[in-house]
Amino acid sequence: MQRFPMTVGGHAALEAELKQLKNVERGEIIQAIAVAREHGDLKENAEYHAAKEKQGFIEGRIQELESKLSLAQIIDVTKMSGETVKFGAKVKLVNVDTDAEMTYQIVGEDEANVKDGKISNSSPIARALMGKEVGEEIEVRAPGGAKGYEILAVTFG
Repeated sequence: MQRFPMTVGGHAALEAELKQLKNVERGEIIQAIAVAREHGDLKENAEYHAAKEKQGFIEGRIQELESKLSLAQIIDVTKMSGETVKFGAKVKLVNVDTDAEMTYQIVGEDEANVKDGKISNSSPIARALMGKEVGEEIEVRAPGGAKGYEILAVTFG
């Protein structure tokens, strides 16, 4: 079975979403379906069909979250150290062409959010960084062409 690596924070966020879906949204949609049923003929009842569709989405997401959480490989990055890039590391990079600096944390797919500086461990840049050390240069093939980066710092926690 495939394990899903995630940070402690990412695991907590998925658990919170699952709790919200099960304890709040599931009950709300059941109530919405009951109200829509009272409006008569179900074949032409748009409210009923929309509520049933939303119910299907909620139940599908619950199953997906339960599966991912059961297969989660939780990695506590606060107990990690070193100068080698690995899952959970915060990596400070500089673009060798433009001198633009950026910092990314390598996280699981469900935690990734580029706006927050979190990139998926399966992204091209994260795969290129894995196993590298401070001072090394990497080349990342992107849709806009190859880009070179130098690793300035690796931190955890």
